[in-house]
Amino acid sequence: MPPDMPLGLRPVLGIESSCDETAAAVLDGNGRVLAALVASQEAEHAPFGGVVPEIAARAHLALLPDLVRRVMASAGLGYGDLGGVAATTGPGLIGGLVVGSLLGRGIALAAGLPFVAMNHLEAHALTARLPGLVSAEGAPFPYLLLLISGGHCQLLAVEGVGRYVRLGGTVDDAAGEAFDKVAKLLGLGWPGGPLLERLAASGDPARFAFPRPMLGRAGCDFSFSGLKTAVAQTVARFGTGALPVALAADIAAGFQRAVAEVLADRVSHAMALFARREGAPVAGARLLVVAGGVAANGAIRAALAAVAGTHGFRLAAPPPALCTDNAVMVAWAGIERLRLGLTDRLDAPPRPRWPLAELAGAA
Repeated sequence: MPPDMPLGLRPVLGIESSCDETAAAVLDGNGRVLAALVASQEAEHAPFGGVVPEIAARAHLALLPDLVRRVMASAGLGYGDLGGVAATTGPGLIGGLVVGSLLGRGIALAAGLPFVAMNHLEAHALTARLPGLVSAEGAPFPYLLLLISGGHCQLLAVEGVGRYVRLGGTVDDAAGEAFDKVAKLLGLGWPGGPLLERLAASGDPARFAFPRPMLGRAGCDFSFSGLKTAVAQTVARFGTGALPVALAADIAAGFQRAVAEVLADRVSHAMALFARREGAPVAGARLLVVAGGVAANGAIRAALAAVAGTHGFRLAAPPPALCTDNAVMVAWAGIERLRLGLTDRLDAPPRPRWPLAELAGAA
């Protein structure tokens, strides 16, 4: 172990393979990133317009062992220097989960290390607690979390490690899924979210009056299916050929604004519910954390910052590289669990579906 590594704060290896990002990272016990790598699979999946599970699993199998070797070498560590291994074990695509969790378990078994079967959603939820992102010590509990990605859209009260109260969620499509589908309608390719945001920057968001599903309705649930259908009907009105760029930009801008306004409205309801549930923290201490791939969208961040300020909350959004799937968040969440003595058996099975509520009994 390097001589400047404090005793009792041994590094943790994180492995992420739940979808189409192959990632590995090593963090020291204080949350400092010693090494991190992400291998994108965009080129493999782009011809199919979305993630193909079998292709993703094969890519993880081909890429992950070397990725882990490289981050360990970059960190200047051997496996015996680690304090534990955390590997995403769910939710996600079963093939990728099998590859990543088996590699993580194999390393833990060979080196005699504790293993953390990491819930991917919990890794996103705890990212804001990385020292230096929100404050030098990381975000204090409790805080309100908006988790928005291609597969998930939910609002949670984060009360502690393993303690998550679901305040609302999508009843159909996730926000990121809607972005990808609308991008495909506009002929933008995949992954669609960043491409649509770029196109929307030159468009007029007021040209098309797209619906705002659930806007003003009680509760904190979301719905994006009707909005997606409205965009599809608008695109169909202009025929089957490629849309003029200016027209496509206006549609993209209108869709993006509709999503941002819906998210802001649902978050405003969640803030009121969170404040009642958690009491009244010290002025200025209420925190809204936004995480997941869609959290990288600038228009959505701006809308959330505005509504947070109205309700006396502060918005905290990780940098874009930590919004999308990555292993830094997995290693950090592993550190949080290891600090509490929470480890898992080496035969913990991969779980394609794994709601955060099911973690309550394990923390």
